[in-house]
Amino acid sequence: MNKFVLLLLSLSLLFIASCADSDDDGPEPVLPTLSVSSVTLFEGDANTTFNFRVTASVASEQTITFEYKTEEVTAAQDEDYRHVSGSMTIPAGERSAVLEIEILADSIKEADEEFKVVISNPTNATIANAEGVGTIRNDDTFIFVPQDGYITPESYTGYDLVWRDEFNGNSLNMADWRFEMGAGGWGNQELQYYTDRSENLQVSNGNLIIEAREEAFNGAPYTSARIITLGKQSFTHGRVDIRAILPEGQGIWPALWMLGENITTIGWPACGEIDIMELVGHEPETVHGTAHWGPQGQTFSINKGEPYSLTGGQKFSDEYHVFSIIWEPNSIKWYVDDNHYFTLTNADVNGAYPFDADFFFIFNIAVGGVWPGNPDATTQFPQTMTVDYVRIFQKK
Repeated sequence: MNKFVLLLLSLSLLFIASCADSDDDGPEPVLPTLSVSSVTLFEGDANTTFNFRVTASVASEQTITFEYKTEEVTAAQDEDYRHVSGSMTIPAGERSAVLEIEILADSIKEADEEFKVVISNPTNATIANAEGVGTIRNDDTFIFVPQDGYITPESYTGYDLVWRDEFNGNSLNMADWRFEMGAGGWGNQELQYYTDRSENLQVSNGNLIIEAREEAFNGAPYTSARIITLGKQSFTHGRVDIRAILPEGQGIWPALWMLGENITTIGWPACGEIDIMELVGHEPETVHGTAHWGPQGQTFSINKGEPYSLTGGQKFSDEYHVFSIIWEPNSIKWYVDDNHYFTLTNADVNGAYPFDADFFFIFNIAVGGVWPGNPDATTQFPQTMTVDYVRIFQKK
């Protein structure tokens, strides 16, 4: 065999070996891709767990590893959720692993909140979706409101509807209302601190909701809310209808009432006070309609009023009732669900009659004080007053 033949034989063997090697290697394997899910759940009354699933596009013959961590968005770590970080594996032949994130429950009314779970640095895989969003739905914002109860019409013969608040939307109409805030007993040895926080007042589903809470706040043991229309909405005479569900319990003192606009110049009780509705929580079946008056400079009032009680074991916390006054020159009549139960006239007031002047509204829940006494072990918190509407009609 000559040299030329040997050379051709060698080249042929190299070509065959090269082809064999190429056939053995084949195409590069495609790595699985990883994605992390998002989770939306209610917060709950106790700590709960959000399960975030990390899924591979296909099962791998090799163990997949990756790193993970939580990141704040609007939810705060170790306040709304437990911050975690570390590494996890998806065993060979399997397609997913679950990350458990502890959600920390509270009783605070707040907006829904979010945080993220982020995965990174995979082995034997790549990442298609690195972030999952955890949305904590705050079920403390949901207050059960009975829909049953008495309702009054939106018009009356001989009257014009001159102002109303149906509490639609999602916030208090600050063109009509303002908050009064602070502690200090409010002249009645009350225990609450009035705030403007959403924990104590919100507008939701067509209702104004005022909530009294047992919580330490600025030195007071309870919080609540008190809103007024002073300087924004005041009226002389008319029919007032307020549809509401009332709270209950020892030491709880809701009120829907009015004060004379001139309180800023002549003070109380000379300005006059019209209590459309007051209730002391240890008598949840009874409301009171009362008028207060007295000479300028006096520190206590002269008053006259009457109670109205439900029968058959009913309570004002069970469903809506409508608390009304028909307020005319020289007289005021009080009603519950259109049942007349008390009248005050000019002849009943010794001294100056202050009730033929502009008055503004006040809605609040007080806690403790001279009249209801303080809460005790039987008092359940939180307590809410739900107002569906306030309407005032005046004669044509």
